[in-house]
Amino acid sequence: MAFLLGTLAVWRISHLLAQEDGPFDVVFRLRRKVGQGFFGTLLDCFLCLSLWIALPVAFLSADTWIDRVVAWLALSGGASILFLLTNRTAEKESRG
Repeated sequence: MAFLLGTLAVWRISHLLAQEDGPFDVVFRLRRKVGQGFFGTLLDCFLCLSLWIALPVAFLSADTWIDRVVAWLALSGGASILFLLTNRTAEKESRG
C-alpha cells in the first residue's frame, strides 16, 4: 500500500511540475523564472523529473541504503508508467 501511495504521489507532483500551470499559474511562473538552464530543462521532462521527485520519497519510505535505491528506481518507474498510460489515453481521446 505504501508503494502504491508513494508512486501516486511521485506521479502527481511530477505531473504538476512538468505538465501543468498550477494554481494561480505558480508553476508556470516558476518554469519561466528558471529559464532554459538545467532546472528549466528538468521541469520540461516528466521522466527526468520523476527521478528527482522519487528520491526523497524513497529515502523516507525505506530503511536500508539498498532498499532506498531500489525504492527510488521503482517509484520513478511506476510514476513513468502511469504517465505513459495517461498520455496515451489523452492522445486517443483527442483524436476522437
